[in-house]
Amino acid sequence: MTASTASARAAAPASRGTGRPATAVRLRAAVAQGSPALLSLVALVVIVAIAAAIQPGILSVTGLSLMLMSAVPLVFAAQAQMIVMSVGDIDLGIGNLVGLVTVIAATVLATSPLLGVVLLAGVPAVYAVLAVIVQKRGVPSIIVTLGMSFVWLGLGLQLLPTPGGATPAWLTAIGSWRSTVVPPPLAFIAIAAVLGWWIVRRSRAGARMRALGSSAATLDKAGWSPTRTRVTAYVFAALLIVVSGLLLAAQTRSGDINSASNFTLTTIAAVILGGGTFSGGRALPIGTALGAVTLGLISVLLSLVALPSSMQAGAQGVIVLAVLAGRIVTERFSR
Repeated sequence: MTASTASARAAAPASRGTGRPATAVRLRAAVAQGSPALLSLVALVVIVAIAAAIQPGILSVTGLSLMLMSAVPLVFAAQAQMIVMSVGDIDLGIGNLVGLVTVIAATVLATSPLLGVVLLAGVPAVYAVLAVIVQKRGVPSIIVTLGMSFVWLGLGLQLLPTPGGATPAWLTAIGSWRSTVVPPPLAFIAIAAVLGWWIVRRSRAGARMRALGSSAATLDKAGWSPTRTRVTAYVFAALLIVVSGLLLAAQTRSGDINSASNFTLTTIAAVILGGGTFSGGRALPIGTALGAVTLGLISVLLSLVALPSSMQAGAQGVIVLAVLAGRIVTERFSR
């Protein structure tokens, strides 16, 4: 018996001992990763189906546009939160920052465009500084971002104490864009998912972000700078937050510092629903987008069923917990 024949025969039992061929293992891993996104999709379809049964006009282009419109800014903000969570951090200032962007868009950007652009460009710069503080000083991200949330709130109240103002014409035109072929919100949601996918799944920076979240020591040994990686993640997140605020201002045509106060916790829930983790190292843009849309549509559904406003918050929490429980069950069975 030749050495090659002996090694081949020895390898066969070893592969049988694992219980699965390599292809089956890869397929199982893909299912495990994709199951949260699939679960969010199923929940989304169920919500739309119930809403359509109550109000059939929802299935038209106009109906879907009205139903999905409020989810667009949330999807962009959720992609930003996903990027931050991919490196193992959490941003507790997203809600107030999105509100501040709407205020800038409805005041400074409308009256002094150049100054408005400078202020918006300052957001990624501030986030870069926050990343350095978290990385170099070891301050937990939840402390830094929570503190900054009060800064964003104070700046917004200083610029616009009460809701109002008016967005520039070009921004208003984006918010009023309509189509008879495809619901415009679907186009924006797809753009958000593609941007998130390219950042965290296709770019080299995205691979480093996920590596930083899963094993910072390995990233450092590979010769990649953890500080530069965290700064890159925070800057990408800041850019998406700015886009989220501009789209929200385009829809409301005004500014309000409290207009996105619920975005902070909702974006975290969207990332978790979409398959993300608090520990970092995992980023699923499509799942996050589906999770954000699902959360955005829950309130619409509860309004359609005429549930009293005093009970809507509790009902929304129960639905979210049910979907999360479904994720745990599906992930356990897919392993």
